[in-house]
Amino acid sequence: MKKLFVLFFVLCGVAAFAQTNPIDGNWKGTRETPNGTFEIEYTFKVEGDKLTGTWKTQFGETKIENGKVEGKKFSYSISFNDMTINNTGELINEDEIVTKNERGEMKLKRVKP
Repeated sequence: MKKLFVLFFVLCGVAAFAQTNPIDGNWKGTRETPNGTFEIEYTFKVEGDKLTGTWKTQFGETKIENGKVEGKKFSYSISFNDMTINNTGELINEDEIVTKNERGEMKLKRVKP
């Protein structure tokens, strides 16, 4: 019985550490610009307090840089065309994120498989 009890706690501990961060995953949103509406896709991956991933538009894909996570809030940079745009974001619920930068605010919805 003692071995069964220990095994139960070990399995519970492994399951707790195996859970992913709710920010992890694929997200999609749109941004209105003077040149029309652009669809933007993100792939976020959280490891500890570090955020990595990609940002993709019809013009190409780039890696997320300097990503940091603190609870439901996070920040990152995107560099393209010799520009760097600093962003902040917040997980609103399991299916919605809001990101902000100097160009405005954008809502992202989780892409479900």
